[in-house]
Amino acid sequence: MNILSRISRRNTPQTAPADIRQVVNNAGGYVFEVTPQARVRRFLTLGTESGTYYVGAEALTADNAEFIVGYAAEHTTDLVREIVEISTSGRAPRQNPALFALAAAASVGDLDGRRAALAALPLVARTGTHLFLFAGYAEQFRGWGRGLTRAVANWYLDKPVEDLAFQVVKYRQREGWTHRDLLRLSHPATTDDERSRLFDWLCGRAPELDGLALLDGFQRAQDAPVDRVPDLVREYRLSWEMLPDTAIGDAGVWEALLDNGMAQTALLRQLPRLTRLGLLEPLGPRTAAICAQLTDPARLRSARVHPISVLIALRTYAGGRSARGAGTWTPSAPVVDALDSAFYAAFESVRPTGLRHLLALDVSHSMTTAIGGLPLSAREASAALALTTARTEPRHEIVGFTSGGKGWGGARDLSQLSISPRQRLDDAVRAVSGLPFGGTDCSLPILHALDKGIEVDVFTIYTDNETWAGSVHPHQALARYRREVNPRAKLVVVGMTATKFTIADPDDAGMLDVAGFDAAVPALLADFATAA
Repeated sequence: MNILSRISRRNTPQTAPADIRQVVNNAGGYVFEVTPQARVRRFLTLGTESGTYYVGAEALTADNAEFIVGYAAEHTTDLVREIVEISTSGRAPRQNPALFALAAAASVGDLDGRRAALAALPLVARTGTHLFLFAGYAEQFRGWGRGLTRAVANWYLDKPVEDLAFQVVKYRQREGWTHRDLLRLSHPATTDDERSRLFDWLCGRAPELDGLALLDGFQRAQDAPVDRVPDLVREYRLSWEMLPDTAIGDAGVWEALLDNGMAQTALLRQLPRLTRLGLLEPLGPRTAAICAQLTDPARLRSARVHPISVLIALRTYAGGRSARGAGTWTPSAPVVDALDSAFYAAFESVRPTGLRHLLALDVSHSMTTAIGGLPLSAREASAALALTTARTEPRHEIVGFTSGGKGWGGARDLSQLSISPRQRLDDAVRAVSGLPFGGTDCSLPILHALDKGIEVDVFTIYTDNETWAGSVHPHQALARYRREVNPRAKLVVVGMTATKFTIADPDDAGMLDVAGFDAAVPALLADFATAA
């Protein structure tokens, strides 16, 4: 027996290392570790609230938190820069990871880094809810020293008093915090009479507050008959969060809120309610204007609406049933179509590269787990993200792959997917969610292109990187593809979970790791594909 013939650096089973730099993933396969910078981006954009198929939320969160705290201690300023960039550009669907990382940087970093983190507080904690979250996270690391006290005080002092009044009335309490709590901890000192009286009102030292119109309107709305609330909404430009519960179910109140112009995120969340109240009938007088607002790219970007938030709104609204509670409605077809268009409009506009793209979706069992604390599986999110590239790039093929799925696609379990950006997005995502599944072999898309002689410039694989079932590693398969078909072929790995694993070789300039929920993914892919 020629036992040495089993040793190969070109064809190594994924359950064995092909490179001394590789580590064991959670499924028992060998992969590479992402760079620290890539791991930071995965945490900030993907979060850890849902865990993964192999690792529970608590364990995944603990692992990522330990990493983030260590990175904050050693690279504080770099971390703060990344937090601000991702947060202010709306690249993540949730702010919790960014606020946690900012609290860590403000607590364990070097002196300059801690100062940078606290100076960035108003950029990242843009609402009262964000401030409450940050305060809670900060207390997990530190006490209320001079720097933290000053930073929180400045949050209340630096905003124009009208903007501050809006924030403190709209977000009165969250996460066990109130503004009274933070004011008593931070002791902001002001000579501005209006601001001082607002602080007194928040702390209960002044039961009534005259002079600030918004506060006057808020106080009047609390005791007003429901039929008077619409006039108060229009006069004082109140948001729905400022209204008493008795007014929330009144169609006239929502007519007034729409007249004032609802914020983009609020409009997305309130579409079911507006439909139940009869304000979004297909031929209704307001429907066309609301659909135009939903699909306005400028409004979406200025409100930092994340594409995944639009996708969740689309799935919920088109389903006609609340994910929480027993609320039901009959979806309005124009609104469903508008949400479909809004998903693509929420991404940065990208010019087509003209290159040949193979978009490969890992549809294995581990990709059925929810991600990011959202009602969306990794498989479903990857399908939606792939369609954004497919919509831009005319020369593409979309395939799904798994290992060992019965009746799926032949010996290698890979098939073309009958999904297209010409379909409505929720239909395409639903089609993917119902596919059979098995193990994970991320080499399959590249081997498929080799076997069929398909010329590909960019392989984009959407996966959780828990590959283990193949007889060859993905980077080995790509090396062979480069030798035999296209020496300039590139690989993009879209990581769909916040683990430290990747199938991409970090030392190969022709491979790129991106975080799946990052709203900049289409632009990043286009830039990478066309780079020399």
